[in-house]
Amino acid sequence: MKMKLPIGIDGFEKLRTNDFYYADKTLFIKELLQNWGEVNLFTRPRRFGKTLNMSTLKCFFEIGRDPALFDGLKIAQEKELCEKYMGKFPVISISLKSVDGRSFESASVALRTLIGDEARRFDCLRTSAKLSDDDKEAYAQLTEIGSTQGGFYTMTEDMAATSLKILSQILSKHYGQKVILLIDEYDVPLDKAFQGGYYDEMVSLICNLLGNTLKTNDSLYFAVLTGCLRISKESIFTGLNNLKVHTISDVRYDEYFGFTNEDVDELLEFYGLSSYKDVVRDWYDGYRFGNTDVYCPWDVINYCDELLAAPEAEPENYWANTSGNGLIRRLLKKANQSTRNEVEKLINGETILKSIRQELTYREVEDSIDNIWSVLYSTGYLTCCRRLHGKQMELALPNREVKELFFDLVKDWFEETTQADSARIGRFCAAFPAEDVATVQEMLHNYLWESISVRDTAVRRNMKENFYHGMLLGLLQSQDSWLVRSNAETGEGYSDISIQTPDRLGIVIEVKYADDGNLEAACAEALKQIEEKKYAQGLKQRGMKNIMKYGIAFCEKECMVVMAY
Repeated sequence: MKMKLPIGIDGFEKLRTNDFYYADKTLFIKELLQNWGEVNLFTRPRRFGKTLNMSTLKCFFEIGRDPALFDGLKIAQEKELCEKYMGKFPVISISLKSVDGRSFESASVALRTLIGDEARRFDCLRTSAKLSDDDKEAYAQLTEIGSTQGGFYTMTEDMAATSLKILSQILSKHYGQKVILLIDEYDVPLDKAFQGGYYDEMVSLICNLLGNTLKTNDSLYFAVLTGCLRISKESIFTGLNNLKVHTISDVRYDEYFGFTNEDVDELLEFYGLSSYKDVVRDWYDGYRFGNTDVYCPWDVINYCDELLAAPEAEPENYWANTSGNGLIRRLLKKANQSTRNEVEKLINGETILKSIRQELTYREVEDSIDNIWSVLYSTGYLTCCRRLHGKQMELALPNREVKELFFDLVKDWFEETTQADSARIGRFCAAFPAEDVATVQEMLHNYLWESISVRDTAVRRNMKENFYHGMLLGLLQSQDSWLVRSNAETGEGYSDISIQTPDRLGIVIEVKYADDGNLEAACAEALKQIEEKKYAQGLKQRGMKNIMKYGIAFCEKECMVVMAY
């Protein structure tokens, strides 16, 4: 029986002891030991293996772990290194992704709970002969749960700010060895706090926590932090001079987050899916970390799982659907015509040149469109094709998955902005039953000019038609008294758009994309399809007395509208 695909498995021990497939990234440990700083920060997009790598570090370094977990893996071949470091350190490991809440108070409780739970993992400290009474009392304060606190840890906020330093000092005394500290998703509390309106309070708490733990802590061997964004040093790393930052632009460690081409080839071959390599590359490749081309592991694993169940399965947006994608929405909301043209270029497979800041505060993200571009790069929505002098980068959408996400969000944005002008959209819709073809065409052309077009030669024709179809549908569905259907069965097929009005007027609309720019021929093809498929018959059967037929053709920002009875 083949190994299971590790969907949602980000714990190294669970993965290795339950027969899950593992793309061997253990040489990350060797690289880290050869090049580590006292405090190491790795920033990578979501779903690229940060948490699994942190779990791997914990299993390798922590005292009492089973060394057999690494049997057969690349790091096991480094005998001298394993003998010196494997299983030799107390390890504090926390993930801040659960530090959330509607208020600062609830988020603070979540942080204290997280730290208290980790401290209780070392229950041996309560009776340690190597600790003083003061040490044991300090440990008791970190782990005490009071009934008057509703079952929460009783540590105060001030105590929480020094908790990791206190715990590391106690562990170091007990084990006679300095501590390794792992903090995953360090930036999540700041993101949640910014959204929740308590950003300043959370910045202060995280700054104190990290400052106390990472600065002048003689009990610390080294620390590793991961996150999506590199938060400004002035924001939470004040006075921290021992920080080494490794972003997606850095060459070092580039192959240890995400799947390389070799990783994907091996996985596809293992499961007998090598024939899907081109599809997988088109949809999920395209990221570039340092000098390495990288796939999103979450996407590849999920699609392989679908293929094993149904070989005809189409690729889907897996990574893109794991986030609210608010940054792109904010970019479009702030966009002027110049920015919309840049988004259009990206959707059409072109590149844009931007000056990228890889160190920001969450508050600065909203200050300018340029900062939003920077965050879109850091979080994986854009990839660097070429670096120029200074901070200039040539950026592109990495793959088909992200491109389709932009398609969908642009359609949503277009619908939101057009719906805001109800009088204008009312005139546009009224022109259809009034047989005012000229107004329909002119207003549709104006809408296209203000929006974003699709001309990418790599995009299938039906996808382009779907893009414009969605925009037109959004405009027409603004009429509450109309029954507007998309791809509804009428006659001998499915018309793009069918409309039934209260006065029993039926409207059939067929949308075409003119790849060759011949709008007139595309309109004629649309009307011919309406006749051949007998789309009007379906509306007549639903009681419509009069039927109007519209063929509408698009090419980039140009359109043509033709009507027939």
